[in-house]
Amino acid sequence: MGEFKHKHSLGQNFLKDKKVLIKIIDSVDVKEDDLIIEVGPGQGALTKYLKLFHANLLCYEIDTRVEKYLNSFIDDKTKIIYKDFLSVDLENELKDIKYNDLYIIANLPYYITTPILEKIINTKLDVKAMVLMVQNEVALRLAAKPGSKDYGAISVYLNYYYDVERLFVVDRTSFDPIPKVDSAVIRLKKKEKRSLVKNEKFFFEFVRTAFTMKRKNLRNNLKKYNLEKIEEILHKYNLSLQDRAENVSLECFIDIVNNLSK
Repeated sequence: MGEFKHKHSLGQNFLKDKKVLIKIIDSVDVKEDDLIIEVGPGQGALTKYLKLFHANLLCYEIDTRVEKYLNSFIDDKTKIIYKDFLSVDLENELKDIKYNDLYIIANLPYYITTPILEKIINTKLDVKAMVLMVQNEVALRLAAKPGSKDYGAISVYLNYYYDVERLFVVDRTSFDPIPKVDSAVIRLKKKEKRSLVKNEKFFFEFVRTAFTMKRKNLRNNLKKYNLEKIEEILHKYNLSLQDRAENVSLECFIDIVNNLSK
């Protein structure tokens, strides 16, 4: 990596393990008429492999110091945009690009993993799949199933839109500089068929409230809602208000919210 000084403030840990890079691109089936968005390409280790798909490639990088590494990738199908991904108007930036399916593939900075996921969901982009490198602890949370200690509001949000799978763990020595924790690669595939809520804003608010204090039961966390109606729905799933939110499945949350929504 030469004399490049990594910025801790940008969460810069560049992936250097070729085997991991190959496993990442092997986890998606991208065609030439598709579009890939890469967030935070850094010095282009993953970018080099993404170009093997010969698809449209849009890379967002906040650190202009890496221009000398990334600009060599630019061609008629690859654009490098030196902007903060969280601040861009994605719908506007994609409107002139012709593509079939959209993929997001990235080694995400740990400190903005959740904001990036929230931005993608809130933009309402039709993303076929995401393959993301995140902190292992976060990967466990994102892919968690009901009944596990890692299951939380973010697990429910993502599971509403995607099938989430933790593919493999990546040892910290695969990065330069070496971070203090291990990472993992997760894959989020768009659900072809999913149960819909009547009011998404209310759904997200309700789920967040249910998990407000993880050690408290549903009766305590959901006091401001119609507990009688909630109890009635919970019984259908062999649950009660004495249970915690971590035991409530996505289907049960949807059922409750749709019965509470007017």
